[in-house]
Amino acid sequence: GGPCSESQEERREGKGRFSSYCRKALQPASKAKHFCKAHAKVLRRVILGLLGVAYLCYFIAACYLNFQRALALVVITAVVAFFICWDIFKKHCGAKVLLLLHPVGKCFQKSWPWLKWLLWVAILAGLIVWLVLDTGRNPEQLISLGGFCFLVLFLFACSKHHGAVSWRAVFWGLGLEFLFGLFVLRTTPGTQAFQWLGDQIQYFLGYTTAGSSFVFGNTLIEEVFAFQTLPIIVFFSCVMSILYYLGVMQWLILKISWLLQVSMGTTPTETLSVAGNIFVGQTEAPLLIRPYLPDMTLSEIHAVMTGGFSTIAGSVMGAYISFGIDAASLIAASVMAAPCALAMAKLVYPEVEESKFRGKASIRLSSGEEQNILEAASNGAATSVGLVANIAANLIAFLAVLEFINAALRWFGEMVDIEGLTFQVICSYVLMPVAFLMGADWADSPLVAELLGIKIFLNEFVAYQQLATYKKNRLMGLEEWDGNRKQWISERAESITTFALCGFANLSSIGITLGGLASMVPQRKGDFASVVLRALLTGICVSMLNACLAGLLHVPTKVGDCAMFFSTTNFSSTSYTMYTCCKQLFASSVLQNGTLSFTGSWAEHTESKSWLTECCVYYNHTSC
Repeated sequence: GGPCSESQEERREGKGRFSSYCRKALQPASKAKHFCKAHAKVLRRVILGLLGVAYLCYFIAACYLNFQRALALVVITAVVAFFICWDIFKKHCGAKVLLLLHPVGKCFQKSWPWLKWLLWVAILAGLIVWLVLDTGRNPEQLISLGGFCFLVLFLFACSKHHGAVSWRAVFWGLGLEFLFGLFVLRTTPGTQAFQWLGDQIQYFLGYTTAGSSFVFGNTLIEEVFAFQTLPIIVFFSCVMSILYYLGVMQWLILKISWLLQVSMGTTPTETLSVAGNIFVGQTEAPLLIRPYLPDMTLSEIHAVMTGGFSTIAGSVMGAYISFGIDAASLIAASVMAAPCALAMAKLVYPEVEESKFRGKASIRLSSGEEQNILEAASNGAATSVGLVANIAANLIAFLAVLEFINAALRWFGEMVDIEGLTFQVICSYVLMPVAFLMGADWADSPLVAELLGIKIFLNEFVAYQQLATYKKNRLMGLEEWDGNRKQWISERAESITTFALCGFANLSSIGITLGGLASMVPQRKGDFASVVLRALLTGICVSMLNACLAGLLHVPTKVGDCAMFFSTTNFSSTSYTMYTCCKQLFASSVLQNGTLSFTGSWAEHTESKSWLTECCVYYNHTSC
């Protein structure tokens, strides 16, 4: 009843008036919020429509100004438009189309028993005719074909259950690998598309310099390997994390997985993991199917492991490209390895158990836990730090161990008067027949075998570094032989080796694979250990099968007009083209009674003698 109670009532009245004013002021915003919620679908369509119209205007303007420049934009737009239209069509008309095609499907199922054999005979006949015509021009391709057949038979001999092999999975997997290889290595659109993709990746990886030069300085990134190559892994990991957050990687993996599953008849869990290995590493891909790992059969686990051993991660692929390894070949090798790995996994360890996932059409892929794109980028970069440290530590350790082993072998060799005995020399002799079977020339086989040994017993990172050195020597136009030492290998051998090294199948990966899978499903550690060695062997052979296919489909690069090249060059430095043309010129030179003459087309050129003099500055020959 005093002044205190009156002031409290006044305060309450003031608060009530203030809250009523706030409600009135916020009424438009509240109405707008309710309107947006009620018409969310319409507003979303309007915004998407406006964005679509804006992009269409931009697309037309780009094509009108310079169509050649906008060709890549046209291809990307066409691919995206196709899949959008396909999803819309499947959503609204898919059930009706399936209903219409049901009678045709029933008729096809009745005819399939005899139609299947007719189809196989037609495919086999077509393959034989193609091989006869194709290998007639390059008989050395038959060696790669023989190596391919030998490796498949060897893996069948190592099969756990010979009678349970699913030949559908084997033949479809090898067929998909062959068709993809044929498209990439032999067709003009495939070669140009993958060459363009490889070039774009190289340009894209070049942006790493902006960050690494700011942190380390230009001097370090130009001269020190760790600051030049390893930051690429950080950048690539960051980009992959962003793509996962946006759902792009999940969409790609699911599409590839669907193709493999439908054609090969494998279960969705193992297929999804193998498809994921095209883009991510041997421990990241199983994370896609982590909830299903406890219930997977031994055959499915073997397939998951084989997929990890047969491919490389996208992050380290960027590092190999920075070495100078051909980007298009690395991309092709990773994609070709997926169906081949699944096929060979089912050949070596066929399914004899009842899989719980056999009837499932698809499985659900979980998205990342990041709240926004910035967190995804940050997490991707932070995750890569462990990978970079692991690579650096392994390189230091393995190269040091290799040097110690070589020193010990040299010491033992000198005891019995064997000079220069090293681990590489032993590998070159032991694995030389395998390198030759893959299609490498006999002269190149020791170096290819040496790289294979380094890849299997150490790791592919060291092997790719050495391959990059050989490639650099060839492109610089160095002499092929320096005394008894070969300084580079041929283009064909380079291509075969690039495919053969493209996989994580080495002894150190056994621990990585077992540790990664056992941390996800500790109760199945014994099952993982029981199949890991078989999976490692299969993974090694999958990379070799890819290499055999690369040798079978390799097309030699044609040398241009050497006379035209000599007339336009200033002979200030050497190159592979100069080396090839000088060798042609040396082969056409004839020295009789102190008189130098030339045969063939070189006899028509008056400058041939002066060109020969310039070649003799860099290369040795009897004519010099």
